[in-house]
Amino acid sequence: MKRLNWNFLMSRYPAFFPLILLVLSIAINLFLQPNMFALDTLNGNMRVFLPLILVAVGQAIVLLGGGIDISVGGIVAIVNTILATRVGLDGTPEKMWQFVLLSLLAGVLAGAINGFFIAYLRLQPIITTYATSFLYSGFALFILPNPGGGIPAKVAELYRSTTPLGLPLAFYVIAILLGLWLYVSSTRYGKFLFAVGGKAEAAYETAVPVTTIQFSTYVISGFMAALAGIAITMLSGSGSAEIGNAMTLNSITAVVIGGNAMSGGVGGVAGPIMGAITLNLIQNIISFAHIDTWWETLVKATIIVVALATPGVVNLFQRRRS
Repeated sequence: MKRLNWNFLMSRYPAFFPLILLVLSIAINLFLQPNMFALDTLNGNMRVFLPLILVAVGQAIVLLGGGIDISVGGIVAIVNTILATRVGLDGTPEKMWQFVLLSLLAGVLAGAINGFFIAYLRLQPIITTYATSFLYSGFALFILPNPGGGIPAKVAELYRSTTPLGLPLAFYVIAILLGLWLYVSSTRYGKFLFAVGGKAEAAYETAVPVTTIQFSTYVISGFMAALAGIAITMLSGSGSAEIGNAMTLNSITAVVIGGNAMSGGVGGVAGPIMGAITLNLIQNIISFAHIDTWWETLVKATIIVVALATPGVVNLFQRRRS
């Protein structure tokens, strides 16, 4: 019988480690917030968590294909500022949904620009998306130089209070994402995605459309970032060109915590979703523990580093023992 070791476990079940982190985070959060699973509290938490979950899913697809997207925060900001300035507090729900569609198109276009430079012009993903992140953030600042604007209160309230069958709306969104990933990962596209992320040259030699797959991952990432921008606008009810600044690094961290390899070709979507929830729970824990603001970033960074380093430490101990 093959000996069960950490490498085998993580390669076969990449969501195993993020599940452990999620359970631990929930346990600590529940201790500090006893009413955590009350409907109002759960719904409040999940609607705050949803934007990062959406961005992390898009980032996961890009990383699976062997790339990285540093521009997602800028895309979120563009969508947020478009909705906040073009709809307005006095806008109608019909006008809101029209600009929701426009925002989704803007996200797809931004992702397509990234994909064109990277997949077709063969530019480095990290440099390209780092550059376009400034382009998108600058465009968001052009749309809304100062925080303000808003969306109709009825639309914001719909997002905040909708609980179909007594469950937060975010649960249904997560279920749809997992269902879509379960289907996509079993298709030819899913297999091509893992092949391109694993080794693009070898995939190309076996007639895999590498360029198309790489291009599509950035389009998907742009679309998911646009959805996150819509969600965060409905959550905040207002606009700010800086609203997506923290989401880029958090999305990458969530994906890595979720078991996806930075080199590509390993992982999925379930782990990054759990990673995004875990990151938000960590933020809650820091807040409920009344940790001084000066120490907040250090504590959060330490937890993240420990989470990322644990698999390597476990492997080191296993090698020492053997």
